Formats: sequence, structure tokens, C-alpha cells
Amino acid sequence: MPEAGGVNIEVAHQLNEQRRHQLSQPSRIHEVLEVIEAIILALVACCTAWSGYQAARWDSHQSELYGRSSKLRAEAEAFSLQSNQERMYNAANVNEWLKAEVHGEKNLAELLERRFLPEFLPAFEAWKKTDPLHNPNAPAGPGQMPEYRDSAAAEFTRLDHEATELFDQGTSARERGDNYVRTTVTLATVLLLTAISQRFRDHRIRLALIVLAALLLCAPLWHILSLPRA
Repeated sequence: MPEAGGVNIEVAHQLNEQRRHQLSQPSRIHEVLEVIEAIILALVACCTAWSGYQAARWDSHQSELYGRSSKLRAEAEAFSLQSNQERMYNAANVNEWLKAEVHGEKNLAELLERRFLPEFLPAFEAWKKTDPLHNPNAPAGPGQMPEYRDSAAAEFTRLDHEATELFDQGTSARERGDNYVRTTVTLATVLLLTAISQRFRDHRIRLALIVLAALLLCAPLWHILSLPRA
């Protein structure tokens, strides 16, 4: 009997050692998983902060560009209005000058010539030399002459083009900000998977969720590295 008792003690000791080994092995795995989870959470926190910062910067940049574009549009409209008024004024003077020339009213014609705007006068003088009253091949008016200049219209075109470019840049800034927002949403999904994995004691399920979260984290990391910065 003592021998049998000794055998039982030895078997119990071996079973106890196996039990300790079984308990210690999962514990080490869980410790490794916790370290991986901590790394993923740290990356998610940093990437989320950076994405939110960039999204806010691009949103601010978009507002600034749209504001500058609107300001230039208003200035361009002012030049457009000025150009239209000057054209109407010069056209009315040309019509009155033609009437004065037809009726032989030289003094009135000379007075009207002096009333032309300085920028318009070179084109009118060049048109006048074509003898529009008797030459059927003469241009329809001073506006058709190579000497014709309209600085207000040119300024309108320049400002309008610049405003369009700024508006397009603002649209691009909005799209870039949206890309960072979408990146933040993906990071939130990674955070959710990591938090869920911590609820499981089975290391296989936990490991599967961590791997899924790590794979999903690759996309926002790539976007953060490749997206332009404000």
C-alpha cells in the first residue's frame, strides 16, 4: 500500500505540473495579445488625432479659399459693370458723332470726339481714318479695330479666372478634408474591433479580432502617409 500511495502522489504531482503548464501558457499568450492591442490602440489614437487635425485644417483652408474667391467675384463684377457702362457711353457718342457728321455739324462732331474716353480714343481715330461714312468696307465701329482696348473687361476676365481657380482649390481642399474624415471613421472601426477583442478569454477569437483590426489599420495608415497635408 505505501508503494501504491507513492505512485498516486507521483501521478498527482505530474498532473499538477501539467495543469500549471496549461494555465501558464494561455497567460503568456494573453500578455502578448495585450501588448499588441496596446500598440494598435496607441496607433489608432495618434492617427485619429492627426486625421482630425488635418480635416480641421483643410476645412479652414477651404473656407479661406471660398472667401477669397467670393471677394474676387465681387471685384470682377464691379469691373464688368464699369466695362458695360463705358461701352454704352462710347457707343452713344459714336452714334451722335455719326449723326453730326451726316448733318455737317462739325462743331458738334468735334465736341463729341473730345468726349470720348482716353482709352477709346485711339480706336476711334483709327476707325475714323477708314472713312466709315463713305467706305462700305469699313469696320462696323471702333470696337472692331485692332487699337481697341477695354482695360475694365480685361481686369474682369483676369479676376474671374483667378476666382475660378481659387474656387477649384477650395473644392479640392474640401475633398482632402473629407478623405481625412473617412480615415477617422475607419480608425473608429479598428478601435471597436480592438475593444471587442478584449472581452474574449479565448485567445483564438481574440487573436482573430486583433489580426482583423491590424489589417484594417493598414488602410488608414497608408492614407495618412499618402494624403497631402495642410
